[in-house]
Parts: sequence; structure tokens; C-alpha cells
Amino acid sequence: MLDVTTLSSGFARARRWLREHPLAFDATLAFCTLVAMICGSFTDPGDGHGRPAFGARTPELFSVLLMTLAAAALVLRRRRPMQVLAVTAALAAVEYVLMDPPAPVVMSTVIALYTVASRTDRPTTWRVGLLTMGGLTAAAMVFGSTPWYSQENFGVFAWTGLASAAGDAVRSRRAFVDAIRERAERAERTREEEARRRVAEERLRIARDLHDVVAHHIALVNVQAGVAAHVMDKRPDQAKEALAHVRDASRSALNELRVTVGLLRQQGDPEAPTEPAPGLAVLGELVATFRNAGLPVEVACADRDRLPAAVDLAAYRVIQEALTNVRKHAGAGAQAEVSVVRVGATAEVTVLDNGRGSAGRSPGAAPGPDGGGAGDGDGPAGGGHGLVGMRERVTALGGALTAGPRYGGGFRVHAILPVEARTGEPDRPGTAGGTGLCR
Repeated sequence: MLDVTTLSSGFARARRWLREHPLAFDATLAFCTLVAMICGSFTDPGDGHGRPAFGARTPELFSVLLMTLAAAALVLRRRRPMQVLAVTAALAAVEYVLMDPPAPVVMSTVIALYTVASRTDRPTTWRVGLLTMGGLTAAAMVFGSTPWYSQENFGVFAWTGLASAAGDAVRSRRAFVDAIRERAERAERTREEEARRRVAEERLRIARDLHDVVAHHIALVNVQAGVAAHVMDKRPDQAKEALAHVRDASRSALNELRVTVGLLRQQGDPEAPTEPAPGLAVLGELVATFRNAGLPVEVACADRDRLPAAVDLAAYRVIQEALTNVRKHAGAGAQAEVSVVRVGATAEVTVLDNGRGSAGRSPGAAPGPDGGGAGDGDGPAGGGHGLVGMRERVTALGGALTAGPRYGGGFRVHAILPVEARTGEPDRPGTAGGTGLCR
């Protein structure tokens, strides 16, 4: 039984090879055209009852020479389309003038005219097409032995006109596809630039808010602390009042900082660990929160080599942000796979899912809470900037990150992190500094 998949892949490989070798394709086309013209030259178009008869006539040697020259010219149809059209049209006209009945040299002219129409603009196509159609039809009508109104003469007009129209249609479709592709690429570039601009503006706004909050309250704390230190010995009641002001000012500063930072988080984000610097040592706890939320997650780790603190934190954040994106956008029934492996001087983090959701799943958007992840409603509809923030986190360490749809469905996030952090930060004991790849 014929394997349809194997046959399809064979056609795809042959088509790809022909696209990569256009000269070979044109040579094959020229040979097939020559065979068709020679076979047509043995055919009498009608025996008086409108039925063609094969073998009723034999082409002259001169006609075979003209057909060979016309077919050979088609090999250069992509490089010199106008010149090839002129040569084939001239050979076809000579055939109509000198030979009776003429051999179908005009078949090569039809192919050459199609090539011109598909590679030039519309005005040029119709000027050249009308000239070719009119010239060859007139030659067939004037010099042929058949009546001027015979179907063979009008067939020349019809086939050349069809070649012009088909070539123009192909050219228009190519232009349309190229315009769509260019527009999509430009939109992608614009979206990335807009994402970077918005991230920069948001950082500046948050920096200003934090500056206003911290500067005001710290200045107040500094003044009240100075007052308390000055009157501590002589007027303890006033010192206690100043310290109370210090306590109130610090509490207000903390509350406002919490509100400002809370603007960066989205509703539904998983609860972050309470440790100041989480890492792969608490990856199990992170995965457990997603499993409890209904997302099956499989974890695979190759070894337990220790990572620098900054690299360990970045790996943890990439996994956290990617899983957040899966839970939000992958759809019902999605499953995720997390792998962390050590490859030479790098650690590779990969998060895969088989989801079918579309929102926030474009390569222009990636997951993540905490300063730029998928938790911010990424994607064209959401206008998030998760991929930008995630890539900045990875590239800040000298690594690389790729994110995009998987073949067959789902999404893939892959980060390559150098084991030696670019910041040169030494390993420190604690949650992130001394962890292995997985626990």
C-alpha cells in the first residue's frame, strides 16, 4: 500500500530542490516543451470532421530546427524574459510564414509570454501581450493555407491571451503575498519596539513613584530620628514622640511601596515564595502550586551541580513565568514539562506545553509575573511585554532565550544560562546561592 506521508514528503523535497535550482527546472520545462511541440507537429488538426489525426503528417527538418531553437531559448526565460519572448515569437512567425502546415512553435511563445507577464508590471504585460497576440494571429491568418477564421488561427490568439492573463494573475498574487509578509514583519518590529518603549516608560514611572515615596518618608524619618537623638537625655517624652513619628513614617513608606510594587502583579498570579531570593532549591514548591491549580507539570533534571546565585534565580524566574503563561493561556487539559540540564559551561532551562490556547501565545509575548512575564496578559490582544522582560533577565547574565509555538501545537520556552554569571557574583549560602540544578 502506498504511504501517503512518504509520497507527500517526496514531493515536498522535489519541489524544494527545484526552487533551489531554477535553471534545472527551466531546462526540464524546455525539454518537455520540445517533446510536446514535436508530438504536435505529427498531428493533423482535423480530417474534415473536426477530429485530429496523429501521424497524418511529418514535420519538415526546418520546423524541427525552429522548435529546437525555441525550446532552447526557454532555458534562459528567467534571466532574459523579454529577449526570450522576442526570439520565440520571431521563430513562431517564421514558421507561420514559411511552413504549411506550420509546426506548433507558438507553444514556446506562450510559455515565454507567461514568464514576461509574471515578472513585469501590468502595463508592460498588456502592451507586450497585445503586440505578440496580434502579430502571431495576423501571421497565422495571412500566411496560413486555412481560412482566416479557422479555429487554429483563433487558438493562437486565445492561448497567447491566456498566457498574459495567467502571468499577470500570478504576479499580482506574489505581490499580494509579499505585501502581507512585509506588513506582518513590520508589525512584528513595531510591536517589539512598542513593547520596549512601554517597558522603559513603565520603569521610569515606577522609579519616579518610588523616589517620591522613599525620599519623602526617609527625609521625615531622618529629621525625627535627629530630634529623638537630640532630646533623648533631657526630654524623653519628646524623644518618644519623635520615635513614634519615625515608626509611622516608616510604616507609611512600606505601605506605599507595597502598593506601588503591587501594580506590577496581576490577579491570579501564583503566590510567590516568601524567601528573599528563591531558586531551584524551592522548585518543587513552585511546581506544587501549579499542580494544585489544576496544571499537570512534569519535572526532569539531569544533575545537581551548584549554580551561581544570579543564574539560579534567573532559572527559577524563567520557569515560574513560563508556567504562569501555560496556566493562563494554554487552555483546558494542557500539560507542561520542565527540564533543567547542565550542558558544558551552561545550564539549559526548557518549558514545554501542549496547549491549544491562542491568547498571549505569540512569539512576541511570553510569560511571567515579577517584572515582565506572561502574567501580564501577553500577546497582540493583551499588549503585554513579558518576552521583553524575560529576555532582559536572561541576557543580563550573558545568556539567550527563545520562545515560540511548537510544531504540532503548544508552546516552547528555552533559556541558555552561563554557569559563570556575567556579574561575577560569588556563590553565597542560602536559598539561591548554593542550590543544585534541582532538588
